[in-house]
Amino acid sequence: MTTVRRSLAYSLADNYLGVVLQLLSTLVISRLLNPTEIGIFAVAAVLSSLASTFRDFGVAEYLIQEKELSDDKIRASLAANIGVSWLMAALLFFGSSWVGEFYRQDGVTDVLRVLSLNFLLVPFGAVTMACFRRDMNYRPIFLVNISANLVGFVVVMACALAGLGYMSMAWSSLASIVWTVALANFMRPASMPRWPGLKGIGEVIRFGKQATGIYLFSQAGRSAPEAVIGRVLDMAAVAFYSRANGLMEIFNRTVLRAVMPICLPYFARAARAGEDAKTGYIKALALLTGIGWPFFLFIGLLAYSAIRILYGSQWLDSVPLAQILCLVAAAELPYYLAGEMLIAQGRIDLATKLQFATQCFRLLALALVLPFGLVGACWGLLFAALCTAAVSHALLHKVVDFRLQHLFAACRSSALVAVLSFIPAWLLIQAVPLNADNFVRMLLAAAGLSIPVWLLAIKALKHPLWLEFSTLGTAVAQKIKLRKRTA
Repeated sequence: MTTVRRSLAYSLADNYLGVVLQLLSTLVISRLLNPTEIGIFAVAAVLSSLASTFRDFGVAEYLIQEKELSDDKIRASLAANIGVSWLMAALLFFGSSWVGEFYRQDGVTDVLRVLSLNFLLVPFGAVTMACFRRDMNYRPIFLVNISANLVGFVVVMACALAGLGYMSMAWSSLASIVWTVALANFMRPASMPRWPGLKGIGEVIRFGKQATGIYLFSQAGRSAPEAVIGRVLDMAAVAFYSRANGLMEIFNRTVLRAVMPICLPYFARAARAGEDAKTGYIKALALLTGIGWPFFLFIGLLAYSAIRILYGSQWLDSVPLAQILCLVAAAELPYYLAGEMLIAQGRIDLATKLQFATQCFRLLALALVLPFGLVGACWGLLFAALCTAAVSHALLHKVVDFRLQHLFAACRSSALVAVLSFIPAWLLIQAVPLNADNFVRMLLAAAGLSIPVWLLAIKALKHPLWLEFSTLGTAVAQKIKLRKRTA
């Protein structure tokens, strides 16, 4: 657990600093670019992310879960990653004109051509970063990611202020990738193979085909709203949805993206050691819901303030969308790690089926309710999330004997914590309604009430989060005492 906590500390620091830079850039970009320009980049980014699923080809997951990792397997992983990634680069570049015509926006073509260059470079840093993750060595990952985020922030600000519009974000993405690859190779261990090889590539490809199916379905489902909305409605509608979903991204960046890279190595290590996988999943579930559910309730209540502060008054149509998406995120959270658990248990086939079912639910829901507009689309995503939860539970029950009583035991205190921390902010809003004059003060006041209540609640209810905070506080205090003695 010491290794896990150290890795989590680096990962959290990485994501928190990244969120700060992202919020700062969002504050500027949302005011320099109009909804159509942001919608153009959002559509291109969705398609690029979908191609990234193929590009990754499950190489990182293969390297992490492999029981006996050799130099030949690392070389084969690099070779497979290069082959697939370069193919995706070619498809994006040469298919960009057709995509631009499909969406009736030449800007989508220009953005895709720049983003396709990322695919030529990524493999030369991805394998090194995956090996760091396998060893749960998150210090170099932290240094690479935070510096790349800083480079991207500087570039997007400079380009936006220079009037490059939606291309600002495209050039920023390319600059971040160039920096990431360069620094990852600088920090790579000298013993790690540098060049690709073909020996053992068949094993990598067999694993990659199944892993790609999982992440392809996952990315397709996440990308479906923007892709469908952009075609059925317009680019401005994409932008309003994207801004609403951006509030969920705050939690993703600060918590989920910090936890997810650690969970698969942790679950896989437990599986290799023959430990009870269910125990680790239950604890992770309690920690995630203990943070996530209070966050989503709070953001749903203060969505008006959050949208006004982050994006400005021109984005207020995103407020009702954000409130519904908070319910979607809360429903998804208890089974967010189900796929990682199935992969760690060697059941990548079931993980693939889970993602296929998940995205079928999302696409079906969008098809049925998108004619009712953006609000209808968000309610459809909530229905899909509930269906996904049912399938996830059935598969976890089959593989690790995860039962409803385990779910209730892990989430009971989290639900109570969420309600208790929500009540003060809700009472404040009832007493003083939100408006254009007080939205900043109300957000600060509500946070000032809810955060202390949240801390008191996790302590009083002996939530697992309090144990983690106590352990962290004890460790920090011991380090301070040790430094004073040696000073």
